[in-house]
Amino acid sequence: MKVGFVGFGRMGGNMVARLLGRGHEAVVYARRAEVRAEIESRGAVPASSLEDLVSRLPQPRLVWLMVPAGEATEQNIGALLPLLSPGDILVDGGNSYYKDSIRRAGAARALGLHFIDAGTSGGIWGLQVGYCLMVGGEPEPVAIAEPVFRALAPEGGYLHVGPSGAGHFVKMIHNGIEYGMLQAYAEGFAILHASPFRFDLRAISALWNHGSVVRSWLLELAERAFAEDPDLGTIRGYVEDSGEGRWTVQQAIEQDVPAPVITLSLLQRFRSREEQDFGDKVIAALRHQFGGHAVRAAE
Repeated sequence: MKVGFVGFGRMGGNMVARLLGRGHEAVVYARRAEVRAEIESRGAVPASSLEDLVSRLPQPRLVWLMVPAGEATEQNIGALLPLLSPGDILVDGGNSYYKDSIRRAGAARALGLHFIDAGTSGGIWGLQVGYCLMVGGEPEPVAIAEPVFRALAPEGGYLHVGPSGAGHFVKMIHNGIEYGMLQAYAEGFAILHASPFRFDLRAISALWNHGSVVRSWLLELAERAFAEDPDLGTIRGYVEDSGEGRWTVQQAIEQDVPAPVITLSLLQRFRSREEQDFGDKVIAALRHQFGGHAVRAAE
């Protein structure tokens, strides 16, 4: 398939590369000439404007947005909708709030367009191992776009989870769970680090991934982080939150579902911005390992 891509950053660039490597074609919009040159060098077709991108795609067009949630997504969708034709498909692969996705699907439907919300997990490792895709939307456009979903995902890593908004809802909860998991690992390693023993935290991370009930990919990344910086001395324990944890807690409150672990893990991120401890460094290091998220240098 030929796919239009808006967003050639940390995630978008690797997703385009994965599609090209699996026999798909990509037209990628970029404002800067140097980025368009890079796009062309990777085998994709650069577009200098959204109008240019749309003109280079066959109908029904498939356009994938991979830009930050919020205003950037809102502006790009607002600019794209008038350029598309009935039957075209617009996919939002960012971390948008699910209620915004429901609203955007309604706006697209009124124009005869299809909107798909694709919660995307995989971070900077997606090019190599594939992206987990949680897809929401009407069955017909999802079926049309399915070859692209299957090319991006590993075996078993793509699922049509429900109607419009469902994909981003599932991704929201996914990230809320991630908050809790990161906090548990952080607290455990902080206790090990403060103990009267001089533990090799890299070795313990590796040990726990062999037969332990707490083994996980996050522990593999912890092993990498501790191998690079055993005491995480170069990292400030300042932990950002990108919104999904807050939305998960808000949803839990709306539905009267107790979620103390996720709630407290969110509050711990707020606390990390005031005082520092080793657990905060662990979370910052792990977020950098799986998602390429920026870390702050130790002061």
